[in-house]
Amino acid sequence: MMRRSKPWILVFGLLAVLAGCETTDANGQAELPVIKACFVTENERYSVTLEVASEDKQRQKGLMGRTHMDVNAGMLFTYQNERSAGHGFWMFQTLIPLDIGYLDRNGVIVSLKSMTPCPSSRGRDCPNYPSGQPFWNAVEMNAGYFEERGIGVGDRLHWPAGDACQH
Repeated sequence: MMRRSKPWILVFGLLAVLAGCETTDANGQAELPVIKACFVTENERYSVTLEVASEDKQRQKGLMGRTHMDVNAGMLFTYQNERSAGHGFWMFQTLIPLDIGYLDRNGVIVSLKSMTPCPSSRGRDCPNYPSGQPFWNAVEMNAGYFEERGIGVGDRLHWPAGDACQH
């Protein structure tokens, strides 16, 4: 004798499968959470939109494969623990030149580096860009972003922006 499945079991099973799926963009890449943030200098405030990479897999992928990033967009890399001064980022399979700001736990920029795409197909041939200072988070922006706006060491990134960008 065959037992008949109850419809609610099928519905819950389907929901469980869908809950495990990630949302993807048009290129099939998993979408990251997006936040509004604000760089604050002594004289200015700059509103930015940042994708947040907070898990190992997200941080490892970073901006690899991207061919474009909007002017006021970037990626924030968050960690649960402080990273050492020797910890750094690389540009393996990253196609656009980037600047990176290493941040302390309060969002204060402790180090800035400019990074160029690595043409090698082997990751071990790509240079590493260590922070030179202990840090808790990092933010990547298009190359020249920080210099063009006079953002430097000691300035701060507020996220989420809240009213930090209000004059």
